Amino acid sequence: MLTKRIIPCLDIKDGRTVKGVNFVGLRDAGDPVELAARYAKEGADELVFLDITATVEKRKTLVELVNRIAAEINIPFTVGGGISSKEDVSALLNAGADKISINSAAVKRPELIDELALEFGSQCVVVAIDSRLIEGEHIVHVRGGRTPTELRTLSWSKEVESRGGGEILLTSMDHDGTKSGFANELVAEISSSLSIPVIASGGAGTMDHFVDTFTTGKADAALAASIFHFKEIGVPELKKYLREHNLPIRIER
Repeated sequence: MLTKRIIPCLDIKDGRTVKGVNFVGLRDAGDPVELAARYAKEGADELVFLDITATVEKRKTLVELVNRIAAEINIPFTVGGGISSKEDVSALLNAGADKISINSAAVKRPELIDELALEFGSQCVVVAIDSRLIEGEHIVHVRGGRTPTELRTLSWSKEVESRGGGEILLTSMDHDGTKSGFANELVAEISSSLSIPVIASGGAGTMDHFVDTFTTGKADAALAASIFHFKEIGVPELKKYLREHNLPIRIER
């Protein structure tokens, strides 16, 4: 069995790390460079950095900040927010990112996934899917979760894989920031339907929530923000707990 990954997420707005509930009510969570360095030292497997207003405000991800964060860490690093072209990806990879994450641009023009996978390799292309349950259907949302689309989450996930996406970052907007647990039924449905890795995001509040999403949800990785940022759960303690529950976890010796 492949090692399960723990991934702190840095949501960035105006150069600061922020965190909200259900994608709104943002509060400051600290300096992203300092947080990134801390997580790398604590043994996080990867980091995700999302400039959460880049798409909305029609501006590109903060390449300079990416450069500063990459200089402080030695673990894989995914960057997203406002990416819509091969040029955007080149700039971010040159700044130190290992992977990029696209969302709104991929929905608007699905061919972008094919183009980026061909140019940079599927392993570099993460497609983020923000999903909300509407009238019994899991619906894909774009523009930082502000705008619902007509896409069903499962069918879009399958298309992402078929076009060369290397990984899916699946966020349940209904669970985001609630600390009530991951959307494991949805995560399991997506994970069981695809051969590429699925990162569960939205709802982490306890260590058992991670156990549940790795077992019931069949997630390959679990992403969280506020519980790590505000030191409610430490990465080393979480990894030890998961190992004690017989999950394959990488722990630094």
